[in-house]
Amino acid sequence: MIDPMTGYTPATSMKHLVRDNSALLPVISRFAIPFGFGDETIAKVCTEAGVDTDTFLTVCNLLSNYPYRNEKLSLTSLMDYLRRAHTSMLSLSLPRIRHHLIEAINSADTNGIVLMLIKFFDDYVAEVKRHLEHENDVVFRYVDDLLAGHRGKDFSISDFSIDHEPMSEKLRELKDIIIYHYRQTDDGRLSATLVDIINCEHDLTSHFDVENKLFAPAALALEQTVPITDTDDNHPNENNADGNSDTESQISLSSREREIIRCVALGLSNKEIAENLCISQHTVATHRRNIASKLDIHSSAALTIFAILHGLISVDEAKG
Repeated sequence: MIDPMTGYTPATSMKHLVRDNSALLPVISRFAIPFGFGDETIAKVCTEAGVDTDTFLTVCNLLSNYPYRNEKLSLTSLMDYLRRAHTSMLSLSLPRIRHHLIEAINSADTNGIVLMLIKFFDDYVAEVKRHLEHENDVVFRYVDDLLAGHRGKDFSISDFSIDHEPMSEKLRELKDIIIYHYRQTDDGRLSATLVDIINCEHDLTSHFDVENKLFAPAALALEQTVPITDTDDNHPNENNADGNSDTESQISLSSREREIIRCVALGLSNKEIAENLCISQHTVATHRRNIASKLDIHSSAALTIFAILHGLISVDEAKG
């Protein structure tokens, strides 16, 4: 029996952890801990698997609604876990749902609803893929650099936190549409598929909690200890013909705000910007209001000129 006041501890047996919350089985596999651990303690199983025990316990306690402490988190171990979770979602969970969905819904449908349901799901998967790949290629790489003592100025953990939103909303919408509005005579396979969708929805929500409550605070704490070392060689017009320094040094714009300005100057709508940057349209609108307030520039045409003058886009790009 697990004490709800302490949760799992290093001395807890892995068997008791699984019996207490079988939903942690994917967590075990995503920490690359092999099954077949018998009655061994969490500490011994983690040590033998080369996994940081404190990090494993913190994630499991958080996801089981037990008290958790993140002071001893290993960011390296946590990012390994998160990367494996991304791979699992993209290569196992979501493809399995698609396969079962195609098998479950009425293939004899003649009004195109089946194709619309599949397209809805495929568009959602593409959105999730962009979001997770952004985390892998930008966010985690940035933290890897922080761990190595290097900090650039094109990104910050606050950029990640402000735009970080759960990716489960469209899955919930798909589930609700099927349950409340889609009618067919044989619902056996469809019910099983809905269970898959519900489990994936829960998995994505739990994943968001780990990133929001554990990863982001730990990464922010690390970031604050590492001075900026990037020379910012990739920013054009750092010392342009007019003797101006780059945009960020003249005006207090975040890297995300500069991305938004560039997208506006390229002619993208708020919806297109949201899709390209894997953020919500509401977040885009908030950034645009902040930009207008900082620059006192309100039209897209004027913002395009600003972007060209400060090297965010070229004249040719603006014409395109």
